[in-house]
Amino acid sequence: MYEDEAMEPLTRFDEARTWSGRFIPIEDWFTGGWAIEFVRWRGRYGVLRDLESLPWNRPECVQVLLHDEDDDCFALWMFRDGVLVEVGIPGTQRFHTPKAEWETDPHPGVLLRTDQGEVELRHSPEHVQDPRLAW
Repeated sequence: MYEDEAMEPLTRFDEARTWSGRFIPIEDWFTGGWAIEFVRWRGRYGVLRDLESLPWNRPECVQVLLHDEDDDCFALWMFRDGVLVEVGIPGTQRFHTPKAEWETDPHPGVLLRTDQGEVELRHSPEHVQDPRLAW
């Protein structure tokens, strides 16, 4: 099975998913790739779980780039022990700030460049960070 066959189920709309939309192929990429755009992070909850469930030939080669509108740059996610995990990028840090009391959905935090001068956000203590995966 080629990777485009593995990815095929996520290229169709499916109302049963926890996230909305579908992946479309990125044209003219030699290695193949797919893209999807979400409106804010609430609409993408569960997308990493669905990507993990696909029958990849070489999961160690799968790279997922996620960019929230508040992030300074894309975050890189790769398979480790069968699970997609965020891979640290030099010069960046994900900052978690306390979520509002009315928020019920998990919050991804904000990925900021730390190599461009002073970062103004203060990282929340671990006990107030949301441990649930936002994607």
